[in-house]
Amino acid sequence: MIIRRLSENTINQIAAGEVIERPASAVKELVENAIDAGAHNIHIVMIDGGRKLISVSDDGFGMSGSELELAVERHATSKLQEDDLTAINSMGFRGEALPSIASVSRFSMTSKAKNSDDAWKIDIEGGKKYDLKPAALNQGTKVEVRDLFYATPARLKFLKTERTEFNYALDVIKRLAMAYPMVSFSLMDGERKAFRVSAAQGELIDARLLRLSTILGHEFGENALTLDVTRAMDGTEKEEFIRLTGYAGLPTYNRGNAQFQYLFVNGRPVKDKLLTGAVRGAYMDYLARDRHPVLALFLDVPTSMVDVNVHPAKAEVRFRDSGLVRGLIVGSLKRALTEAGHRASTSVAQSALGAFQTERQAPLTPQYYPASTQNYPKNRGFGDQKFGGRGFDFQQSLAQEILPPVGRVEEILDDEPAEKSLIDHPLGAARGQLHETYIIAETKDGFIIVDQHAAHERLVYEDMKKHLIDNKVPTQALLIPEVVELDQNAVHRLIMRADELSDMGLYLESFGETAVVVRDVPALLGDMDVKGLVRDLADELVELDQALSLKEKLESVCSTMACHGSVRAGRRLTVMEMNALLRKMEQTPHSGQCNHGRPTYVELKLSDIEKLFGRR
Repeated sequence: MIIRRLSENTINQIAAGEVIERPASAVKELVENAIDAGAHNIHIVMIDGGRKLISVSDDGFGMSGSELELAVERHATSKLQEDDLTAINSMGFRGEALPSIASVSRFSMTSKAKNSDDAWKIDIEGGKKYDLKPAALNQGTKVEVRDLFYATPARLKFLKTERTEFNYALDVIKRLAMAYPMVSFSLMDGERKAFRVSAAQGELIDARLLRLSTILGHEFGENALTLDVTRAMDGTEKEEFIRLTGYAGLPTYNRGNAQFQYLFVNGRPVKDKLLTGAVRGAYMDYLARDRHPVLALFLDVPTSMVDVNVHPAKAEVRFRDSGLVRGLIVGSLKRALTEAGHRASTSVAQSALGAFQTERQAPLTPQYYPASTQNYPKNRGFGDQKFGGRGFDFQQSLAQEILPPVGRVEEILDDEPAEKSLIDHPLGAARGQLHETYIIAETKDGFIIVDQHAAHERLVYEDMKKHLIDNKVPTQALLIPEVVELDQNAVHRLIMRADELSDMGLYLESFGETAVVVRDVPALLGDMDVKGLVRDLADELVELDQALSLKEKLESVCSTMACHGSVRAGRRLTVMEMNALLRKMEQTPHSGQCNHGRPTYVELKLSDIEKLFGRR
């Protein structure tokens, strides 16, 4: 077998297989080039999902004729001035994208350098380069990629449907638009404009929120917590800092998958397991395992502390001090969630209102109208001139016999009205209890419905964590020790964790091979189902024995304990107990959601209620 050197075009096609996976990959590379060129407006057109045409136009610096010819050569780039891969401050740096794309398509690029009178165009077909020629262009660069992968039919066969490929590209554009709010982006699907965002103004962090709200919806802006934390880097020759900014959604504003988590490092959209794991760890205390937060985090790291030369598509990064980065993300997110206090997402109220909205039914006959003659239609029933007086008097007397006198809400629900000052609290004053499960509280501009079990579960959980940190979990001895029968494996798991459970106030020991005996329980849990708690803990430890840290394991066990020790649905509470629960919620972090991420209360404004009744 004879060893020979591959041709330049074959090398480019091999590189294209790594860099240009699908039309969205080409769009990403071309748009990143436009951003590096200082563009303020970027316009993208795709036809047939990018198979027939990908066109990217920008108003950046542009290139001269000689630069244009060099730009399509392999490993030619303007972004590495001193061949230093530890100081990359641009989106691209490899110099592979343009020759790779040109080797598998019919490629043309037109550009006009800033302050130049001439524009130039170069054409490449399947890697074959044609001579440079003059062209017409106002400013910047325009790249057209036609018949992508026509030179590599095998790759073409593996592309998905037109709509799917277009959506991949749309996701790429959205991520870049989030990272660069000062740049205007537009994406057209043939003649249809599928996406457009205008350049934002003002401070960068405010501009980002505006851009994120435009892309993710206004609800994200209403339910996002602001992050802006800077930390010094240790062990560096000069004083360097790592900064985390962005917005994280409240726990009650969540999704069923992690696709709405956007992470950026030095302006580069990345998908990194370290960052994803850090987000999961930060929200683990507030969300069920099958729910995921919505957030956009922007990490600015000294270029010497991060390696972006990991993947040909530049989608992954490596950090020199990964522990510092993870700690910064987890700590910042948890601090923001703590500062949010009892706040719950506005989407909870909107969901509640949506549940009230039913299809309008045809009005019944006869129709009844408000008790005022001026509101009755003419020539109908009691409202006409002939019967108006006597009919109205009859209706009014009938209503007085059937309906009780209308008083204030608290006079109906409670003989002793709560003090007016309680209404001024964020969660208002308790006015009653529905179905021995839900607390109704009146606020200055609406009312609140509280799930008493979910709310108390969070309060007990936070108290247990506080005592656990202080190593002072109060316990109470059972008058009669509780014997709980389990299978051998469950007993083994519990006994192996007996010391950790005792730290949380639960003292148990082996009682034969198939049972444990419980002698003390946490005092915070009060009257509870001890057998149910122990069985749930045994099941919980099956998962916790796998890959969680000790702290995460203990918090998860605390959560299970809190669920068993909280006020159950079906328990009647006094007004004093209800108000005490509301005040405790206002003082407790994260009380807007239970340990499983469900909301603990729903707030409806008077304006929302008036909409339900058609009053506005």
